[in-house]
Amino acid sequence: MTHPTRYFFCGIGGSGMLPLALILLDQGHIIEGSDRSLDQGRTQAKFDYLRSKGIRLFPQDGSGVTSAEQVVVASAAVEDTVPDIAAALRVGARRMSRAQMLSALFNAAPTAIGVAGTSGKSTTTGMIAWILHHAGKSPTVMNGAVMKNFQTPDALFASSLVGASGIFVSEVDESDGSIAGYNPRVAVVSNISLDHKSMDELRALFGGFAARAETVVLNLDNDETARMAGDFPGAVTYSLENPAARLTAQNIAPAPTHITFSVHDQTSGATAPIRLATPGRHNVSNVLAAIAATLACGVTLAEAAKALASFAGISRRFDVIGTEGGVTVIDDFGHNPDKIAATLRTVNQFPGRVLVMFQPHGFGPLRNMRREFAACFAENLDAEDILLMPEPAYFGGTVDRSVGSQDLAADIRALGREAHALGDRAACGARLFELAKPGDRILVMGARDDTLTVFAQELLATFKARAGA
Repeated sequence: MTHPTRYFFCGIGGSGMLPLALILLDQGHIIEGSDRSLDQGRTQAKFDYLRSKGIRLFPQDGSGVTSAEQVVVASAAVEDTVPDIAAALRVGARRMSRAQMLSALFNAAPTAIGVAGTSGKSTTTGMIAWILHHAGKSPTVMNGAVMKNFQTPDALFASSLVGASGIFVSEVDESDGSIAGYNPRVAVVSNISLDHKSMDELRALFGGFAARAETVVLNLDNDETARMAGDFPGAVTYSLENPAARLTAQNIAPAPTHITFSVHDQTSGATAPIRLATPGRHNVSNVLAAIAATLACGVTLAEAAKALASFAGISRRFDVIGTEGGVTVIDDFGHNPDKIAATLRTVNQFPGRVLVMFQPHGFGPLRNMRREFAACFAENLDAEDILLMPEPAYFGGTVDRSVGSQDLAADIRALGREAHALGDRAACGARLFELAKPGDRILVMGARDDTLTVFAQELLATFKARAGA
């Protein structure tokens, strides 16, 4: 990729597409793109930012794809009937999936660190990025979420980073099977649980990913990754519970807005205290995974701990928007049972009712994980907590919509917890405004929809207006 190439990104505003486009832009390539959200007038600030970087944007009507010299990048889910893809077929432009593009960059790097797992990928990737950057390792990073440490007025959507070394750190996605195309030097597998594929498919995908690596990092607290450790006796293991792991966490002390603990390395005998500004025991586990990965790059435990003291977190990962009138609004990416459970466990460690606005991230995932969603909310909501849901995120295309939020709400009520499906977000917002009282925490949860953050911000503004009235 030494000669500038003209890339056209179909869906350039997506969480996996935007950082990839910015990495290629920083490498000197010509970037253009379209996005359905742009056409619908959503998340305008994001597209203004892309234009400010010199990226030309087009309606998603095929008008931006005009030459066989273009390479059209789109997610695997984009159908041939989408106008940009139809135009690519018409003019003979080369097509690449997002995963093919990313894996080509990843596999070309001398030191490729792949972060895989059902949950925690973005936070772990951000931690690895900050540790390596802090240690002067100058990594290139591809993340699926904004890394707050790297945000500046000129980099508002800092989900990527371009460094000068041969280190390339990236999330690796198993949901579409594309993990099979990545050849890591360091493979991190944080956990494996039901999400988009069957457990047998997931075991094969994650096992193959680890088998291609020189260094494998495994979590002994997850049954599936602990089972993998038997196949990789040389793996760097970590655990909050198992003293046999190489990296362990001790003296864990949770607080509402942070968590403190110490990390011990059984191999070197070193121990380092850490105060992490992102709360939750799941983030302690993410820290251990990140440290394990950076040890393989020559960073010491002491250096990693020092960097993590200033780790600012990841947008939409237990992201406290603010508190007004005694009501705290938190924006969170929780969208599968593991992620939702981790967030609810974190917030329910401390007094106060929890009001949840959960938007399922699609009709397909809701249908496939309906039983697991219901069990997750029933187990992790307290009796006084209330769950509200609009219909799942839907941005067009062909999808089976036979199972909706009403069905999930009924399942959860049958298990003894309060849940209501209100049809749309506006209705959920109005009900939250009616219900909320001082001491409540409101969780806005869901994925695949950047406007959830806008919803959380607007919700906080309504409480601010009420407090000032």
